[in-house]
Amino acid sequence: MCTAATYKTKNHYFGRNLDYDFSYGETVTITPRNYPFRFRRMGEIPVHYALIGMAFIQQDYPLYYDATNEMGLSMAGLNFPGNADYKPEDPEKDNITPFEFIPWILGQCATVDEAREKLARLSLLNENFTPQLPLSPLHWMISDRNESIVVESVKDGLKIYDNPVGIMTNNPTFDFHLTNLVNYMGISREDPKSRFSDQIQFVPYGRGMGSIGLPGDLSSASRFVKAAFTRLNSFSGESESESISQFFHILASVAQQKGCCQTAQGFEYTIYSSCCNTDKGIYYYTTYENSQITGVDMHREDLDGRNLVSYPLIEGQQILMQN
Repeated sequence: MCTAATYKTKNHYFGRNLDYDFSYGETVTITPRNYPFRFRRMGEIPVHYALIGMAFIQQDYPLYYDATNEMGLSMAGLNFPGNADYKPEDPEKDNITPFEFIPWILGQCATVDEAREKLARLSLLNENFTPQLPLSPLHWMISDRNESIVVESVKDGLKIYDNPVGIMTNNPTFDFHLTNLVNYMGISREDPKSRFSDQIQFVPYGRGMGSIGLPGDLSSASRFVKAAFTRLNSFSGESESESISQFFHILASVAQQKGCCQTAQGFEYTIYSSCCNTDKGIYYYTTYENSQITGVDMHREDLDGRNLVSYPLIEGQQILMQN
C-alpha cells in the first residue's frame, strides 16, 4: 500500500511512499510543455504545463504515480482495491481514463480550485491502457500550497473530499479515515495528565507517554493516523535541507520494511519515497536500498521541448566514508 503527504515551511512540499511487492522500473520523468498529451476520448492537448514526477513509461507515454506541475499543483495516485469503480463512457462528461487523470489535471490546472472545475465534469473511464496492462484501482490526492483534496471514483459516483490533515493512505474510503481520527483525539505530543482517578497520583516514567495508543502497524487505517499525527505535529526550520529532511522523516514514520508484510509475490515494502519542492520544481527521492536523497530539477531541462526526459532511479546504497 502507500502513503502520501504534504508539508509547508517557507516552501511547499508534496510526496509519497510507494509500498508494493515489486517495481515496474519507474523513473523520475519530466514531461515538457510541448509533449503532446493524447487522450482516449478527449483529443489532444499539444501545449500544457510541464510536469515532473515518478512514472512508468510505456509506448512513450508517462504513466505517472505522482507528479507536480510547474505551477506547483501536485497529484498522487494510491492503491484503492475493492472500492475504486470506473465507469462506462458518459456522453455528458469528460471521459478520462485513470492512467490519463494526472496529465489531464496537472497539464491544465494551476490550483486546486481550477482542478475542482475540471472534476465537476469528469468521469473516470473503465478502459485499460493495453490488454497486458490493465487499470489499477486507485484514488488520488490533489494539493497546492493552500489546500488539499481527495478524489475517489466509487460505485455511487465521483467523491471529492476536503483533506485538512494533508495525508492519504488506502482503504477504506477517505471519510472513514477522517472519522477514525476521533478515536485518537486524546493522543498528545505533551506529557499526559492523569484522569484515571483523583485517589491515586501517577508520574510519567519516561518521555513520549502522551502518544501511548498511537498505532504502529502497517494497515492503511493505522498508517493514516500515525502519518497524520507526525505531519500535524512536525517542526523544522525553513531551509531546504531542514524541510526535506523533516518531510522524509514524516514518510519514514510509516515506511514498510521487507519481511513484515507478506504477499503472494513476496513482501510488500517501501520501494521509493518522494518529496517534491512544488515551488521550485525539484523532485527528491530515496529508494529502499539507497537512503541518500537524490534530486532532479525540472528547470534544468528544456521545458519547451517535445520529448520526455527520464532519470532511472539510483538504487544502490550510497555510503560516504569519513576515514
